Amino acid sequence: MSIAFWCVFVAGLMPGLTALIAKVGKSENGRFDNNHPREWLAQLDGRGARVVAAMQNGFEGFPLFAAAVIIAQFGGADQANVNLLAMAYIGVRVVFTICYIQNWATLRSLVWAAGIGVILTLLCITPTVGA
Repeated sequence: MSIAFWCVFVAGLMPGLTALIAKVGKSENGRFDNNHPREWLAQLDGRGARVVAAMQNGFEGFPLFAAAVIIAQFGGADQANVNLLAMAYIGVRVVFTICYIQNWATLRSLVWAAGIGVILTLLCITPTVGA
């Protein structure tokens, strides 16, 4: 399995790992309620709410990234470039999540744009798409 496909796997896990930050963090709502997880997460505010928002954004961005990797992988793009861009996307998502949690809104938006740029680059390097 290619590095790029491993990155898709990691990107798929990242929202769930981000959710763990909210679940184990301190909250005015008390300890995490596993009987009603969505309701508990929806009640968070401040840092906890930002963690949940970062998690949701991870779920939203994942399909586009996964599709871009699959298209590039099977569309004839150079494997080394696909791997490099996929790893870059993972790095961008880590930085994005940190920016979201720290409430660095402007930087977060710039980092989000970088992630979209990585996805577009994956599509543009694919001969069957970029031609």
